[in-house]
This record gives sequence, C-alpha cells and structure tokens, in this order.
Amino acid sequence: MSHVDSIDIAERRRLDALANYRIAGSGPENRFDRICRFASELFSTRMAFVTLIEEDRQWFKACSGLDIEETHRSESFCDHTIRTDDVLVVSDARFDARFSSLPIVTGEPFIRFYAGAPLVSPDGFRIGALCIADTQVRESFSERERRTLAGLAAMVMEHMELRREGIPQATAANFANATDLSLITVDPTGRIEFVNQAALDMFGFGREEMIGSSLDMIVPERFRAAHNAGLARVAAGGNSKLKGKTVEVSARRKDGTEFPIEMALSIWHDQRGVGVGAIIKDISERRDRDVRLLRLASQDTLTGLCNRPRFEDLLREELASKRPLAVLLFDLDGFKDVNDRLGHGVGDSLLQAIGVRLPAVLDRNVTVSRFGGDEFAILIPGTGDPLIAQKTANVVIEAFKIPFEVAGHTFRVGASVGFSLAPNHGSDAEELIASADFALYRAKQAGGRVVRMFEQSMRNETLARRTLRDELLRALNRHELVLHYQPQVTIETGEVFGVEALIRWQHPERGLLSPAAFLPALEQSSIALDVGLWVLDEAGRQMAAWNAAGYPPIKMGVNLFPAQVRAGDLARSVVDLIARYALDPRLLEIEITETVTLNDDDQSLESIQALSELGVGIAFDDFGTGYASLGSLQRYPLTTLKIDMGFVRDLLTKPRDAAITRALIMLSKELGLKTIAEGIETEEQEAALRLMGCEAGQGYRYGKPMPADEVARLFVQPIEKQRIRIK
Repeated sequence: MSHVDSIDIAERRRLDALANYRIAGSGPENRFDRICRFASELFSTRMAFVTLIEEDRQWFKACSGLDIEETHRSESFCDHTIRTDDVLVVSDARFDARFSSLPIVTGEPFIRFYAGAPLVSPDGFRIGALCIADTQVRESFSERERRTLAGLAAMVMEHMELRREGIPQATAANFANATDLSLITVDPTGRIEFVNQAALDMFGFGREEMIGSSLDMIVPERFRAAHNAGLARVAAGGNSKLKGKTVEVSARRKDGTEFPIEMALSIWHDQRGVGVGAIIKDISERRDRDVRLLRLASQDTLTGLCNRPRFEDLLREELASKRPLAVLLFDLDGFKDVNDRLGHGVGDSLLQAIGVRLPAVLDRNVTVSRFGGDEFAILIPGTGDPLIAQKTANVVIEAFKIPFEVAGHTFRVGASVGFSLAPNHGSDAEELIASADFALYRAKQAGGRVVRMFEQSMRNETLARRTLRDELLRALNRHELVLHYQPQVTIETGEVFGVEALIRWQHPERGLLSPAAFLPALEQSSIALDVGLWVLDEAGRQMAAWNAAGYPPIKMGVNLFPAQVRAGDLARSVVDLIARYALDPRLLEIEITETVTLNDDDQSLESIQALSELGVGIAFDDFGTGYASLGSLQRYPLTTLKIDMGFVRDLLTKPRDAAITRALIMLSKELGLKTIAEGIETEEQEAALRLMGCEAGQGYRYGKPMPADEVARLFVQPIEKQRIRIK
C-alpha cells in the first residue's frame, strides 16, 4: 500500500467519524454558542468558533464575534490545526507563509492572531477545532492558556458525545476538572448547582459541602446583602450589566480568609429558567508578583475602577478625535462621617461596594473612575447632550438611594454630581474636569444630592485659575520663585543635620506668598513639571554652594509634584543634577506624599526605586493623614517617615493623637526608617517626642522656613568645623 493510499484511508475514516456525529450542517445550539462566548470572554479575543472540517469545506457550528457559515477547507487555519494533537498558535498571520494569503487574513475580518485546539473524538480522529481569533497581534500565548483552550475543546467534544448519544444535558466534568480555572453555577435562589475540582481546591470546601448550599458561603459577609439583591434581580428576569464584563472582587475561603478573585459572569435561559455561572480566577499571586501584567497601571487599587491618570488619558483621546463628550464628577455626601465613626477600613469597604454597584447600573460605553478619597468621575463619550448627561447623573443619584450593607452596617450615603460638556465647557482635559468640579461645588452648595451643569456664569472662577496659572508661568520665567529652607534637627542634641526646601513666590505686587496661595493651582497645572525641575535644580545648586563655602554636609529634602513622578524621566533628571553640581546622592532626600502612592502605578514605583538605587533618600511626608496604606511603606524603598504636624499640634491634649504618634514612631523604627516629627513649636512637645523615641524634629521651635543665607547661620561656621547646639 502506497503512502498516498494510507493518507486517503485515514482521511476517509476521519470523515466517517465526523459523519457519525450527524452535526455538520445542523443549526445553532446554545451549548456550543455558550462555549464560544466563554472562550471569547476568557481569552479577551474578538472572535471564537467551533469548526468542523469536511472533505472540501470548513463548516462553522458556533460563532462568537463574526457571523459566518462556511469557507473552503483550503482557506482555513483549522485545516492545519487538525493535522496535530497540539494547540496551533499563530501570533501574526500576515507574517506566516502558511496563512498570509488567506482571504480572512487579507480581507474581512482581517485576522492576525489565531489559536486553535483540535476536536479529537474518543477514537482519536480530529474532526474540527475550537479556535479563537483577533484582529490584533498577540506576541505570547502561555502554556497555561494552551491547556485551557485544549480543555475547552475537550468540553466541546463531550457535548458532541452527549448530543450523539442522546444523554440529557449534564455538567462538563472532564473539562472542568482539567482546567485550573474555577467554575461555579447557581440556581435562581443562589444555591450552588455545580462546582469543579479547581473551585473546591480554591475555596477549601468538599463537594458535598458546596452543592446545594448558598453562594453566601464564598462571599464575604459585608457584601452578601448587595450580592443577594443583584442575584434576585437577575432571577426575576432583570438584566445585569456585569454580564460579559470581567470584574475583580473579594471572595472568602472555608477558613474565613479573604482573597481577590477575577470573575467573568454568564447568564443564560434554558428550560428550567435562568442559569447563572461564573469563571473565577484567584489573582492573589498575580497581584503580588506580576503587577506589570495587570491593568493596575490604569486602575484604582481599592475599587478596581479606572484611576485618574487613565481617565485623563481617555479624555484626551476623545478630545483629540473631535468627538463631543460629557464629564461628570461626584463625591459622597456623608462619607466623612463613616470614616470618622467606623474607621478607614469600613470606609474602604464601602468604596469597594460602590465600585461594584456603579458599573452595574451605568451603560457599558461609559468609563467610571475613582479620583481618590470619595471623589469619582464618569466619562460619557460621543455625546454633548446635556439631557443624556443629566440622565446619567440621575442614575448615579438613584443608585445611592439604595442603602449599602457593608461589614454588618447599613449605610445611607448620597451623591452630589456636577458635569461639563465638550466642546461647550472646555477644550482640554484639565479645563473640562475643572468645569465639572465647579459644577460639583455648586451642587454641594445647594445642599447635596443634586445635579448641576457647568454654566457660563462660573467662567470667572475658571478664568481666575487660568490667570493664576499664567502668572505662575511668568513667575518662573522672571525668576520670581525662590526657595526657603527649614532646619531639621536631632532632638536629643539639637544639632542641625538637614533642611527641607520649600517654595515661595516673590510676587512683584503681593509680596512674598506662601505655597497655600498658589500651590493647589500649580499642582493641577501643566507647568508643575517645569516648576518641579526648577526646585530640584535650585536645591542642588544651593547644596553645591554650601559645600564650596566649607559648611559641613547637610541633607537636603526636596518635595516632588506628582507630575514629576509620572513623567518617567525623574531618575535621569536626578542623575544629571548630581553630576552637574558634584553632589553626594546620600545628602539628597526626595519627599513623596500619598498622592504619589495612591496612584500605585508601575511608573511611580519604578521612578522611586531608581532614585533609591542611586543612593538618594526617600522620605514619606505627612503619613497618617489620608488614605495611604501600610502597604505603601512596604512597596516603596523609604528611608525616612515624617509625622504630620496635625498629630504633633495636639500631642499633649489629645490622647488619641499621642497614641497615633507613638505608634508611628514604633512602626518607623521597626522598618528601620528615620523618624522626623513636623510642626514642633514648644519645648513641651519636643520633650514628649523625645520620651517617645522620636529621633528628629522640624518646626518653628528650631526655625521658620528662611532664605539660604539665614539658615546657614545655624550650621557650623566654616572656620570652626564643629556643630553648634540650637537653643
């Protein structure tokens, strides 16, 4: 028998195996369509197909993302897939000689990426493929993803077997137990109907414990009320806007520990009614070890919503396309009371609950962002209609009329909303956000829980801010900005070991202005980066001048604007500064605030780590006054912790402030950081801090911020070569 004859016989047997399933040419079936949708959602591709390879044609049993019935066999990817037992992966079809000329590559739908797993019958015949495809190139497709795609293909074959043999619909146990993704389905009452081995391993329960039990067993207690309400709406025939979206939430193991999961929700209707299922990933390791691969660079780490930098980027992209849009800003009425009464932990849980509710009630095309604290924003692309913006704002306000049940508490918080429209209310992102902010301010002035649109009458406030920004630019060019320096001393000895550089504005008409008069406008301005670079250069120049005059080494603390950290070239700027003035990097200390850490993106962390590797000190300023977490102390390579003056001011009269200060000092010591208490004004405050073990202090007791020549008098005179004690 010739080799050609052997091939013909094998192909005939393969075609016979396909014919035995009596499926080629049959109509759509939900079981296969659902698998395609699962595959498309799971791998984030535009298309997914179940294909069958007949003698001369490729026939599509199920499609997701593209309506197609058949192609010629020679014009298909899947004809190559069935020639191997492995998963076929094509990263870029345009540069693969096997596929570059296929009509579906050169024409609609312009496929670039393809991955397919063969559909292998129990007797070993490859009759078709489960494949995913996209119009975008995908450079990598991991071994884990290959196994998962192969598992889905096995699930397709199991359904084909069930279909052929007439067995009633059953769970796809073989696939489910072959994948490390957790699969769970529940009935309309919230009782678990199916769970695979991966889910049992993830949550730590036995199968008999989970089947028939309430899904509450894996939902943290503080989220159960909201979860059950949403499930009840779906069971009653309502729609969930979480369907088709991948969301990150907290889950609970049998031992009570919580961990982050990523969940893709599917909802279907069959003869029994509504079916609800979820594909679940444990993303604990991914969060801890693969931050760069996450979308956290564009997400608020607390709620999973879009963060402010990403929101501004999206806003700029929409503006560049000349399309109309609406920007809504809102914050919570009554949130401060939650934090004050129950603590930031409960407040954070409430914000997380809001981060789940908002996407569920808003249209899919809008972007929801958390700017920080209790401030949120919404971008509505493609419309400048005030009625649509008003309608969306009303949806937000209505959403907050339903109480939140979190951590055993019931919260009734409201929202105030202000919005602006492009191009009517601004031509750039900064102006539109500012306009919406002014409208929000008016909404809160009106008593809260109302909506206000930006009006032209508010323009004077916008112009005032813009005027101040223009003045600041002129001030920079005319050398009106100056640095003053406040001494930092060792509390035990009174010796000056460093100074903090603080910006001032020598205004030609208003005199010397403190930062409070212009810093808020400056931080939101496009010239913040230029001013920040000037501050760095001026501080470095002054360090070099003191060195040249023979003064002893003095550490220089320099504050950064968030824009400097986000710019991406901070380390290069500092390297140039050190080289330009021949500085010892150990005497330079960069001060960062929670504004930087709350963004928590890779760029910020990498910039700070690069400075640390240069030998530059990193100080955390004003710790304890906002939302910065203890995790920030762990992630960032800090050398100094600065205790905010708000705690020091009432240290002697408020036991709570004293307790917090003492705890911060102990924490700083445990982490090996230098501790500086800010705002020390009296001898009694100094004595109390000394007893608590605080190393260093800064405040009016040792000197106000002063010009360079005045602060230098507190150093040792060059000819004496010894330190003097501050009296």
